[in-house]
Amino acid sequence: MSTETRDADRGEELLAQVCTALATGTPLLIQGGGTKAFHGRLGRGALLDTRGHRGIVGYDPTELVVTARAGTLVAELDAVLDASGQMLAFEPAQFGGQATVGGMVAAGLSGPRRPWAGAVRDFVLGCRVISGHGKHLRFGGEVMKNVAGYDVSRLMAGSLGCLGLLTEVSLKVLPKPRSACTLRLDMDVPAALERFTEWGRQPLPITAACHDGDALMLRLEGGEGSVKAAREALGGEQASPAFWTALREFQLGFFAGPAPLWRISVANDSRPLLPDGVQLVDWGGAQRWLKTTAGSEEVRRAAAGAGGHASCFTPGACDSPLHPLPAVLMRYHRQLKAQLDPQGIFNPGRMYAGL
Repeated sequence: MSTETRDADRGEELLAQVCTALATGTPLLIQGGGTKAFHGRLGRGALLDTRGHRGIVGYDPTELVVTARAGTLVAELDAVLDASGQMLAFEPAQFGGQATVGGMVAAGLSGPRRPWAGAVRDFVLGCRVISGHGKHLRFGGEVMKNVAGYDVSRLMAGSLGCLGLLTEVSLKVLPKPRSACTLRLDMDVPAALERFTEWGRQPLPITAACHDGDALMLRLEGGEGSVKAAREALGGEQASPAFWTALREFQLGFFAGPAPLWRISVANDSRPLLPDGVQLVDWGGAQRWLKTTAGSEEVRRAAAGAGGHASCFTPGACDSPLHPLPAVLMRYHRQLKAQLDPQGIFNPGRMYAGL
């Protein structure tokens, strides 16, 4: 049996599992490498493992498009793109080499370059999805029309598998920068936030900016001339680019320790009055990681006071890890779920209780 036939059979197996679950009313827990269990609520249901449905379906470096099956390892995809001098610009984590492409899209987690390049959903061109109607559908890409007026391909990004079973995804890729440099500048967080605002008005080739609690870390990327000029203008000392990999993979010392981990999204120039704890400032100030023993209400009150929201990334630390939605938005979520998964079998309760 050829590889293509075997992969096609695996897709049919996944469809058969979904159809059986629909017929019996059995909830399904969709899982790839199991590396995103910390994100959202604990899943429940019969395990549906996507890792057997893997492989790169098509890749044309000249068109800057790659299509891969959901069970493909992110590390494998990164290696193929790197060999052609290209990359996933949103910098997804590999999580020990076990993260899959399906989980990458479903979780919607982006790395340090996100404010400058875009989020996961910005690079999703199309996908194949097994719906809650028991059909294997294609959205986006070559087929431009989407049912019910929804851009289903991008809706899948960040949906945590609650809307359907993602089996294949087409992604836009970008060339790797010709030159890169990481700088370390000694300054405190308030000074760093002021610099972020100032630098945002200038044509600097910044593609990552983080204050790790001790110093400001900057990444410059682009042409050799622009990177060199920016390095000379900004000063500081050169540092290892491995810092950004450790940040992306949650391997910095900051992420260790028993205190719950919170991700707080706010305007990059805001000054939220956060509870006591240890803080790491990422995305040029727009993402604050906080390790604190404060209760969820206190953390979310602080985030809301700055016009933002907060999600807990430590399993079991609170009943609703994702920031609660206003009633109007929750109604829209329920209506969308009813359209795409009418029996509610896909990852029930993974995002919010009752959804």
